[in-house]
Amino acid sequence: MFEIKLQETRVYREAKEEGRQEGLKQALEKIREKGVQEGIKQGRELAKLELIPRCLAYGISIEEIARLLDLTIEQVEQVRLATEQESSTST
Repeated sequence: MFEIKLQETRVYREAKEEGRQEGLKQALEKIREKGVQEGIKQGRELAKLELIPRCLAYGISIEEIARLLDLTIEQVEQVRLATEQESSTST
């Protein structure tokens, strides 16, 4: 006689929309959280790379710098070479 499907009721549609809105809200919060965390991580990596020339100027070896900053020797060497190139082209 009355064949009403659950999906056709107002209560169902409102609950579904409410759930969708809550899901979107949670997803945005996670994105913001990860964005901040990723930004912090990138900032830390950049700070490490910026310390390399100063450490070299103090006479700290490439191996020690790599160990202290938790970097690879190759990363330290790349920054050293780039710094040398910058200083030779600016003079």
